Amino acid sequence: MSKEQRAKIDAMLRAPAPAGPRSVEEIRSGFAALMDTMIVPEDIRTAEATLGGRRALRVEPAGEPRPGTILYFHGGSFVFGSPETALSLTGNLVARTGLTALSLDYRLAPEHPFPAASDDSLEAYRALLESGADPSAVAFAGDSAGGGLAVTTCLRARAAGLPMPAAIVAFSPGLDGTRTGESMRTKAAADPILTREGLDHTGAMYFAGQDPHQELISPAVLADLTGFPPMLLQVGTNELLLDDSTRLAARARAAGVDVVLDVTADVPHVFQCFAGVLNEADQALDRAALFLTQQVRLGNPNQRS
Repeated sequence: MSKEQRAKIDAMLRAPAPAGPRSVEEIRSGFAALMDTMIVPEDIRTAEATLGGRRALRVEPAGEPRPGTILYFHGGSFVFGSPETALSLTGNLVARTGLTALSLDYRLAPEHPFPAASDDSLEAYRALLESGADPSAVAFAGDSAGGGLAVTTCLRARAAGLPMPAAIVAFSPGLDGTRTGESMRTKAAADPILTREGLDHTGAMYFAGQDPHQELISPAVLADLTGFPPMLLQVGTNELLLDDSTRLAARARAAGVDVVLDVTADVPHVFQCFAGVLNEADQALDRAALFLTQQVRLGNPNQRS
């Protein structure tokens, strides 16, 4: 356990912020500045792409990629973030697996509230399949809100009659717009990043008056996960959203879905982005890469449709 590393990151994340609600522009620019400080692997290359009518960032290993695609959904409470802010995560997954990632630039609230991001994620997966991708060689991955999209895109795909991908990897996923998890209360002091007030602020932009009691917003408490592919949920104990992952894992088990609930002690929300600085981040990414390489393979005999 890297106590000094974790303490340094916690202190950095607790640095005083301007008082009161910030504008959307301030939230977006502040998050972009923070994520620009993260370490991105050197042995990758990026290129512009289009997927389902939306911009995407293609992230590939420097050498010959192995067959398979990670369809990645960035975090940011559905209000901020971009493929560029998630590059430390996609870059590390690509460098560790040899797979290609397509990181989707889905529409954001408040300009485009729910279900715009969900619509974009479904169309991206549909376009990937229509381009000839084998679903047994496609994995969904995402962080925070994007981790939630990785789950709900499977719900949308199943409803649309599309085949399931090979796997889901979700880093600190946001899976409960009702905010009813016990960790929303018990982890309030431990979480150096998220606050209930902040989640309510961005949530209001995303929900735009809609009831969060629906499976595409709160899958941890409402979704039927029957027929889902194997899932890896990684989360830290110092998170308001801890119970989003623990409750989804319980629902997955109840539905007969293979699920790995990977909980790391004393680390913050989406701690994996601190790869190269925090030992636990690199170790978690290694575990995620192993999971992906085990699940993503052409002609996977365990593929569910």
